[in-house]
Amino acid sequence: MNEHSQTPRLLLKGGRVLCPATGRDETSDLLLDQGRVAAIGAGLDASGAQVIDCAGKLVTPGLIDLHVHLREPGQEYKEDIASGTAAAAAGGFSAVCAMPNTSPVNDSRAVTEYILGRAREAGSCRVYPVGAISRGLKGELLSEMAELKDAGCVAVSDDGRPVPDSRLLRRAMEYAAGFDLPVICHSEDLRLSAGGVMHEGPTATRLGLKGIPAQAEVIAVERDLNLAGLTGARVHIAHVSCAGSVEAVRRAKERGWAVSCETGPHYFSLTDAEVGNYDTHRKMNPPLRAADDRQAILAGLAEGVIDAVATDHAPHSSLEKLVEFDIAAFGVTGLETSLALVLGLVRRGVLDLGAAIARLTSGPAACLGLPGGSLALGGPADVTVIDPNLAWSVDPERMRSKSRNTPFAGWELIGRAILTICGGRITHRLTEA
Repeated sequence: MNEHSQTPRLLLKGGRVLCPATGRDETSDLLLDQGRVAAIGAGLDASGAQVIDCAGKLVTPGLIDLHVHLREPGQEYKEDIASGTAAAAAGGFSAVCAMPNTSPVNDSRAVTEYILGRAREAGSCRVYPVGAISRGLKGELLSEMAELKDAGCVAVSDDGRPVPDSRLLRRAMEYAAGFDLPVICHSEDLRLSAGGVMHEGPTATRLGLKGIPAQAEVIAVERDLNLAGLTGARVHIAHVSCAGSVEAVRRAKERGWAVSCETGPHYFSLTDAEVGNYDTHRKMNPPLRAADDRQAILAGLAEGVIDAVATDHAPHSSLEKLVEFDIAAFGVTGLETSLALVLGLVRRGVLDLGAAIARLTSGPAACLGLPGGSLALGGPADVTVIDPNLAWSVDPERMRSKSRNTPFAGWELIGRAILTICGGRITHRLTEA
């Protein structure tokens, strides 16, 4: 993706160029050259360029997903970097952040460099590795963060599990701050959530399933945010799912702490009641919450308290999902449905279009200080072209991901990425309606 000599000159003609980072929203042409944004304006010179008609389409910065599980190395039967990044490009993403709970765990230079090498081979999108906070994700000894950053990690996290020891997490934040590495927190009180498989509430009672109270998340979010305030570290709260967490982040931001957060499309699209009759494709951690929590997530997105929408793309095979609810794996896929679900919030009047695109571009970029998320002149030629009116049906069998554990199978959605460009190269072009 860095070999600009092989990168074609592209002219995206006549689209609605929408870039929240620069405040641009106009019908215009966009010229990409040598892997960079070369010019924006009406009637640009197309000599030597491949011209793509974007009339009636949105032309935005390439979408960024802060939270994906690509499963490689170690669990390639669920997903690998090639299939995961192909799914990302199909969903309009030009960049994703890969969580470290692989096998072996990404707690070393060798694993980070392996992931980056495989991503270059795949060529579908940029992959930003996230290194482990603790060695082996065991919550006992800190990883070598200087080595991880030098190898290419953009943040550290023990995602998939929290760091239970508050003292260790404090030291991790202080250490990470010294290398300007954001700390991504999986915020969960394991004593409160122990044995739970869905949100604690009437549906869990009806189904006879052990519940996870919202307080298992909120208490841990409060701890993690307070440690951010104590250390001055940049802290990002992953997969916020409930009202109390949104309120905690709001207060932390009002105090001036360097914090940000994300939520997933499933948390603003579904509630625990829609687990239905033991639908394991709607089992994730944190779990789907109550209707009031869903409303708080929507309000947090509208107010900007929630900075980004991230999929927490967690592919599993049928071996882990087509089993009893109690023993099924936590996690759902999301890369190929996220954009349409966010655009649905625009049609419902929850977000204006600029805010919706910001939660998928400039917001994620700002959370971790990533390149991209903008169509600034001279910036990376990472672009997503969107047909906001394209209706389509979610068919798991046609997804690029190896796994089929989507909670949105059969949904009729509107809005889809028809072209994804990364570093000036077309990495996805929709050929089917």
